[in-house]
Amino acid sequence: MNTKKVLLKAVSLLCIVGLVAACAAPAATPETITITQVVTQQVEVTKEVVITQVVQSTAAPAPVTLTYLTDDSEPSQARANALVDAYMALHPNVTINIELRPQGAEGDTVVKTRLATGEMTDLFFYNSGSQLQGAHPADTLVDLSNEPFMANVVDSYFPVVSQNGGVFGVPTETGMAGGILYNKKIYADLGLSVPKTWAEFESNNEAIKAAGIAPVIATFGDTWTSQLFVLADYYNVAQAVPTFAEDYTGNKAKYATTPAAMQGFNYLQEGFEKGWWQKDYATTKFEQGLKLLADGEGAHYPMLTFAFSTIATNSPDKVNDIGFFAVPGTDASSNGATIWMPAATYIPKTSQHRAEAIEFLAFIASTDGVNALTAAVAPGGPYLIKGATLPDNVLPGVKDIVAYIDSGNSAPALEFLSPIKGPALEQLCVAVATGQMTAAEAAAAYDLDVEKQAQQLGIPGW
Repeated sequence: MNTKKVLLKAVSLLCIVGLVAACAAPAATPETITITQVVTQQVEVTKEVVITQVVQSTAAPAPVTLTYLTDDSEPSQARANALVDAYMALHPNVTINIELRPQGAEGDTVVKTRLATGEMTDLFFYNSGSQLQGAHPADTLVDLSNEPFMANVVDSYFPVVSQNGGVFGVPTETGMAGGILYNKKIYADLGLSVPKTWAEFESNNEAIKAAGIAPVIATFGDTWTSQLFVLADYYNVAQAVPTFAEDYTGNKAKYATTPAAMQGFNYLQEGFEKGWWQKDYATTKFEQGLKLLADGEGAHYPMLTFAFSTIATNSPDKVNDIGFFAVPGTDASSNGATIWMPAATYIPKTSQHRAEAIEFLAFIASTDGVNALTAAVAPGGPYLIKGATLPDNVLPGVKDIVAYIDSGNSAPALEFLSPIKGPALEQLCVAVATGQMTAAEAAAAYDLDVEKQAQQLGIPGW
């Protein structure tokens, strides 16, 4: 029954009873008491209905708890915490618990295993590009292509988080470059210039070594860091063989038989043979390597530029001493940088809180989300969210990256142009850089690793 009508009838009846009571004898009859009781009960019921409806209309959304998996690096944890804290402040009914996984190949295994077994968290942070393809996103992840907030994402990002027409991730860090982080104070003290050819880089390393400083920092205690001489050299590969990405994907080009592609493995072998690495290089870990660079105990560190964020956190007084240059090639006139697209946050199809997880992704894809990231972690490159800007006090090393991009001397890494990346690359790179394999042996082994991966992905021509 309509609540207003119930209330009006009850009030009318109460008025009638009041008139009757006024005319009657002081002693109430049993009939009068009964009518009065009924009216009172009806009014109380009506009040209860009205109050219940008001409470229901103003009640807060039901509480929900989500889980968010990220890798255990300091920048990734800081980004995740910043996004989660900012989002929960706006949505008090939502609790997001963060879980950690290892980095590198071990972390890849965790992600793929949890997706395959249906035990993935409601949200997870993971690579874009070829690494994502190995997780079979069309089968395992929620398609975001029809979500309105995806219009906030820069169009060039979509290919690296897509498969079979679906789009699956939102960029959750900046773009970055792969190349050489270097200590500018060492360069100034020794009168060195940024090299644009490999021969110049070799000459700089000899001068640095003669000064008693490790020319190149190696952190093979974290095996994933061993790959940069190979992966970050791709700009030079593309300059020498413009069709390499297409030919490689189509099983027409190999590392072992393409001299330009072989160079990265050769650089690792050269570094070992010439004693470029610091002491304890086999066990040194990523953050330890960054401290060696910041403290001037090593001059160069082949790395992705997201590492600027870690340096800014751990060595804030020295981060402005660190610059970036691209892996030098053979021709100074074609020197340029290899660029990595940001990793993303994804939702597995197994999430029991899909709607709430999608709302969190909408926040990440907003300028508010970007502002939360910038406040927590110094940007290591440009954002790929429309309307997002870098702060005026961006690190000098980031300006080095932007200069390559603005001048047109940059190109995406191979893993963003091809779905194929062999999972054994980091172990093979360590083997070469520690003298256990030759460059030629590692390149041939990697070609076999790539073949297995291509067959697992069902790539035509393999």
